[in-house]
Amino acid sequence: MGDKANAHPGAAGRAATADHPASVRNVVLVGHSGSGKTTLVEALALTAGAVNRAGRVEDGQTVSDYDEIEHRQQRSVQLSLVPVEWGGIKINLLDTPGYADFVGELRAGLRAADAALFVVSAAQEAHSVAASTRMVWDECAAVGMPRAIVVTHLDTARTGYDEMTRICGRIFGGDDPDAVLPLYLPLHGPTAADGHAPVTGLIGLLTQRLFDYTAGVRRESPPADEQLPLIEEARNRLIEGIIAESEDESLMDRYLEGAEIDVKTLIEDLERAVARGTFHPVLAAAPAAEGAAQGLGTVELLELITGGFPTPPERETPRVTTPQGGSRPAVTCDPRGPLVAEVIKTASDPYVGRVSLVRVFSGTLRPDETVHVSGHGLQDRGQDSHDLDERIGALSSPFGKQQRGMTQVIAGDIACVAKLTRAETGDTLSGRNDPLLMEPWVMPDPLLPLAIEAHSKADEDKLSQGLSRLVAEDPTMRLEQNPDTRQLVLWCLGEAHKDVALERLRSRYGVQVDAVPYKVSLRETFGATSAGRGRHVKQSGGHGQFAICEIEVAPLPPGTGIEFVDKVVGGSVPRQFIPSVEKGVRAQAARGVAAGHPLVDVRITLLDGKAHSVDSSDAAFQTAGALALREAAVEARIDLLEPVAEVQVLVADDYVGPVMSDLSGRRGRVVGTEQAGPGRTLVRAEVPEIEIGRYAVDLRSISHGTGRFSRSYARHEPMPPQLADKIREQAETGT
Repeated sequence: MGDKANAHPGAAGRAATADHPASVRNVVLVGHSGSGKTTLVEALALTAGAVNRAGRVEDGQTVSDYDEIEHRQQRSVQLSLVPVEWGGIKINLLDTPGYADFVGELRAGLRAADAALFVVSAAQEAHSVAASTRMVWDECAAVGMPRAIVVTHLDTARTGYDEMTRICGRIFGGDDPDAVLPLYLPLHGPTAADGHAPVTGLIGLLTQRLFDYTAGVRRESPPADEQLPLIEEARNRLIEGIIAESEDESLMDRYLEGAEIDVKTLIEDLERAVARGTFHPVLAAAPAAEGAAQGLGTVELLELITGGFPTPPERETPRVTTPQGGSRPAVTCDPRGPLVAEVIKTASDPYVGRVSLVRVFSGTLRPDETVHVSGHGLQDRGQDSHDLDERIGALSSPFGKQQRGMTQVIAGDIACVAKLTRAETGDTLSGRNDPLLMEPWVMPDPLLPLAIEAHSKADEDKLSQGLSRLVAEDPTMRLEQNPDTRQLVLWCLGEAHKDVALERLRSRYGVQVDAVPYKVSLRETFGATSAGRGRHVKQSGGHGQFAICEIEVAPLPPGTGIEFVDKVVGGSVPRQFIPSVEKGVRAQAARGVAAGHPLVDVRITLLDGKAHSVDSSDAAFQTAGALALREAAVEARIDLLEPVAEVQVLVADDYVGPVMSDLSGRRGRVVGTEQAGPGRTLVRAEVPEIEIGRYAVDLRSISHGTGRFSRSYARHEPMPPQLADKIREQAETGT
């Protein structure tokens, strides 16, 4: 790679195009928030000639300018695509948010990409590297995705490049740290008065060449004699690592016998090992200095991407079926094959409406053609399954806030599609006469509830449409209308995710909402047997109302529900009015008898009553039944029942103790632990749901970002008396 001459970069302002899948590279950038992913994308765009020296495109915007929320929050909150061209190869750079709340955008980027660049800041501590990226690294390893590592922030390093490469080898290499090795070492300039020696270039370990960036562009030269011993150890280790991954088994024997292995052979074996995902090179990069045309290490990185990362045809295409689930032969990355594309992301543009980011896996997508839209649907998140035809609008290549028109999008490429009004993130686009459905990717479950209300009547009119568009764009959100609490709840992944949702509702859809305290679905039950008498007698001239009934209420085992038993003798309550009594007590039970929560797990027995031949009616006995139940509640102990969740927490072994202690502090009961892979433990517990409303946020803090959890409803249990009294008091005062 380092021995190649500089490739011819694309001209600034010209859209990168692809006429064959082999001329495309799809690369996702992964890393912790603040690691420098977006800055690196801009540096690569500058080096490739896609922007001018000020890092600007024609409209004066940087390549990463897109969402106003990102500017206000000073962090990436969504997936963005920046296409560049290098040496006749179109490179689709997929910049992902580093913050954990936006992991859905990261998963979308992983789906669209064929290789990953893990961006690691040398200013980070070792534990933060492990916490933020190890799980994503393991996900990529599970599917064999090729990976490389880029170390940034070299001039503000706490750790240093050499130490960071060793950390990466330990964290990412696992049992084989020699599969994670640097291709270059930093070249330092003269030491300044403060003792700092800036990084001015790189030393290629294979080619033993110097690449100096002090002039603003890369200049190649041979090393001085005194520099060669400094790289000998690292070079030998790199050569051994490459040979160990070589398909030519004779190379190792020749190397051990002292033969000099040709550099060209080593580079070819290196590129093949990178493309297979068995070797993970470490590189260094830095943004261009003011007025410079190239950032440090960016040429080397572009050479790695074009030479070492796989083409789309070299990667396996996700499995496809018919929309009804029928089997279909696997599709390949062939522009002449059946159309199979996937909506990776949806967004709303104030000028052109909905814009869909689409990866084409097979076939060719053309403007104004009618395609079939198929979707699995996420009914629990407010999204329905799709099985319909739509006519697509213009095709374009995004660049900052610009959209550069395209005449077609071939298999392997990524582009923006306008006017797909019904398609949502994760939907499949296929031929109108040959509908297909791609296997979905895994979406994280949103576990932080946000209860909202419309701010005004005008907002209430727009709320439904705004929320439906919001969840269509972001499938990691879930919309729920809770039938018990009657709250409208938007489930999010974290505080930042919640803030972005509220801001998008306000700024993008013109809907102002108020966040209100989230309520869990409590229940009420009788703590002991009690009796009640309902008397509804009214006479105001003319037809009156007369109904009297006597009931007994007894507690039942949890989960039984409500039983109604008729033990009336002698016809004191006429037979036609007994269902009326039952209807009345059940309606009152649904409204609650103490704090306004549904009554459950009781047997209500109708014992006696009185009726009037003229004034008794269905409505009168319904009212009498409700009054009887309320009177029985006055004389009884009413227990409040709270929902208990089964919680499974997957956490690094180092944090098992703090997690279990925290769960106990939430009135939780730990029911078991088990090993869930190297260095990971699964903690199973039962925790009252009222105690885990913010657990998605708190667990991230406790576990330094390494913890994940799931929850499911288990049952309702009696709430502690002191807490139940507090909730009753709040219900009485309306607070």
